[in-house]
Amino acid sequence: MNKVTLVGAGGKMGLRLTHNLRNSDYETSYLEVSQPGIEKLGKLGIAVQDSMDCAGISDFVILAVPDVALEKVSSRIIPMMKTGAVAVTLDPAAALAGKLFFRDDISYFITHPCHPSIFNWEPDEHKMKDHFGGQLAKQSIVCSLLHGKEEDYAAGEMLARTFYAPVARAHRITTEQMGLLEPALVETLASTCVFVIREGLNEVIKMGVPPDAARDFLLGHLRIQMAVLFDELPGAVFSDAANKALQRGLREFIKDDWKKVFEPENVRDQINAIT
Repeated sequence: MNKVTLVGAGGKMGLRLTHNLRNSDYETSYLEVSQPGIEKLGKLGIAVQDSMDCAGISDFVILAVPDVALEKVSSRIIPMMKTGAVAVTLDPAAALAGKLFFRDDISYFITHPCHPSIFNWEPDEHKMKDHFGGQLAKQSIVCSLLHGKEEDYAAGEMLARTFYAPVARAHRITTEQMGLLEPALVETLASTCVFVIREGLNEVIKMGVPPDAARDFLLGHLRIQMAVLFDELPGAVFSDAANKALQRGLREFIKDDWKKVFEPENVRDQINAIT
């Protein structure tokens, strides 16, 4: 299984996958309809296929398009796929929302990057600048076989390890668990918290704290706080004063029912909103 069609090859995620697929052992065909995307691929020396016929002979078809477009795109591409092929998506949202075109005679594999950990270490400082992953810094990935033959999971993971490389670990989870991780955990919850922290930085700068001093102070404290909370420093705990401030913050601006973001109905609402 080495023939791959990458749909949306000139988009944000498509270009990242192209970076690794173009130098791999996979025989890859590139589909892109937007002129900016075609031009970006052209600068890489990659020719875009002038028809979608390649999807019908490929072992894997990767749908690297935005969530809101997956319903329309999958309804055009997936009917063309050969029996036994594997449809690959890069996010669980469309699948969980029931917006992927379904065929019983193909497999559906879903995979998403974890991105390089904030505690990641690379011997080369240049690699540390790869914050997104998929180029220089190692990252982990999550994978799910939504439907299909068990042996297609291993083939899907191998492909995912290729286009997300370098990969440290691949975690097999269910599609529903992937939905709990994204959007619920990392977008609805974590992005909101981090956004508020960034807004707090802006506020103290407005109040007269020198920007560089405020940024250095915040980011340094974030590192040690996260190291303590995520068990990177076994046995380390917050000081009594820090714990008192933490409890005050929880009372003043965190709602008691914040864990509702993980309730099944709430997760479904989040997914429907982004698809």
